Amino acid sequence: MTHPSALAVHVEALSGSRVLCVGDLMLDRFVYGEVERISPEAPIPVIRITRETSMLGGAGNVVRNLVALGTRPLFLSARGEDIAGDEVARLIAQDTGLTARLVIEPERQTTVKTRYVAGGQQLLRADKETLAPLSVSGQRELVAAADEHLTEAAVMVLSDYGKGVLATETTQALIRLARSHGRPVIVDPKGRDYTPYRGAAVLTPNRRELAEATGMPVGNDEQVVAGARHLMDTCGVSAVLVTRSQDGMTLVTGSDSDSVHHLPAEAREVFDVSGAGDTVVATLAAALAAGVSLLDAAQLANAAAGVVVGKVGTAVIYPAELVTAWHHRELATTESKVLPLEAAVERVGLWQRRGLRVGFTNGCFDLLHPGHISLLSQARASCDRLIVGLNSDASVSRLKGPQRPVQSESARAVVLTSLATVDLVVIFGEETPLRLIEALRPDLLVKGADYSLDKVVGADLVMGYGGRVLLADLKAGFSTTATIARLGGARL
Repeated sequence: MTHPSALAVHVEALSGSRVLCVGDLMLDRFVYGEVERISPEAPIPVIRITRETSMLGGAGNVVRNLVALGTRPLFLSARGEDIAGDEVARLIAQDTGLTARLVIEPERQTTVKTRYVAGGQQLLRADKETLAPLSVSGQRELVAAADEHLTEAAVMVLSDYGKGVLATETTQALIRLARSHGRPVIVDPKGRDYTPYRGAAVLTPNRRELAEATGMPVGNDEQVVAGARHLMDTCGVSAVLVTRSQDGMTLVTGSDSDSVHHLPAEAREVFDVSGAGDTVVATLAAALAAGVSLLDAAQLANAAAGVVVGKVGTAVIYPAELVTAWHHRELATTESKVLPLEAAVERVGLWQRRGLRVGFTNGCFDLLHPGHISLLSQARASCDRLIVGLNSDASVSRLKGPQRPVQSESARAVVLTSLATVDLVVIFGEETPLRLIEALRPDLLVKGADYSLDKVVGADLVMGYGGRVLLADLKAGFSTTATIARLGGARL
């Protein structure tokens, strides 16, 4: 088995790979709130709604993961002629790297799953959906579109949620098409009968689905392997990757002992398994499309699943998080301190849903001195988690002159992350951190007392949504510019 550190090299190869995803599109709605009492009408909690979000779900979540990994996915699905259908179309249009074609069927209800969440736990899920195959014309339109797009894609994914997009005839036609184009097919299966998936390269059932499809026990390693081989024999597929929750994954590619690989679970802390299977399929497909071997692709997918279950909701995986998962096995996968903005937004959302107060400050932090330490200590004492927005090398040069920074952005980030007072670092290249503040929405904004409130970038925004601004006391006699001047390192 490939050494974990070597697999990190594959992550860069994912960017730009092309995957065609066909399956059941859904709209995932999350309604967040607080529960403080039980209803007098019935023994049920009363949720006071504080926030609502919507995102692509089902096969759409596979596509969201593909986009986050840097691939350029092609997406085929169906929607109804309704408000939810308009919303999924709008969400798809926001992803500029995504090419999509949706069959519109006026009589169809676009699938909507609404989850009510309080205290980081789901209280209820309400579904609206149509459980029926597409019309004959709809199926033909879908298959014709797949034939057109398979010339661009290296791998096809069938994401079957049993809502009707992948009816038996459609599924078999799509697999025949992919094979005629020489493209492997990965199937995230549904139901008890897997024979419609005959000819696929890989099936990715979870342990419960494996038991339902085979009627066999799956309680230990040997039983899982036997069930996987039964699927390979009876359904004519080349390999089976079984996801096994806390027991990791098992990849079976043949009948001998060398064709079985048990991959241990990577998760350190599990908050929500919603959509984890979609992340596995997306990562596996992206890796295979980039030319990675099936075993290495499965190991990447296993690591991705370990990261995404540490998030809340149908979350996605980013390449930087995959690299962190390989290089820092001794750390919880959600505890990397240097993140791109998109991943940082997810991390902040997780913290805030746990009820933690998030603070933000920013600066160049070129040569760390007691004044910096004092400001960071005051900031961290006023919140539960502290984010530092760190100016990139280019922005420091624009602000301080061509001889700055003295230390590179990576070196400055390493120093900051070594401090117990700093929980997260986000590097930004703009003149001000306003874009970061708008995206992260911290509860507390911190700057030095040499600023007046009206001069603090983002103060109006933070106070406008109920946050607070702290002007921290400065430790006299310390500045990076003065330190450099004393050292004779620059004429400033």
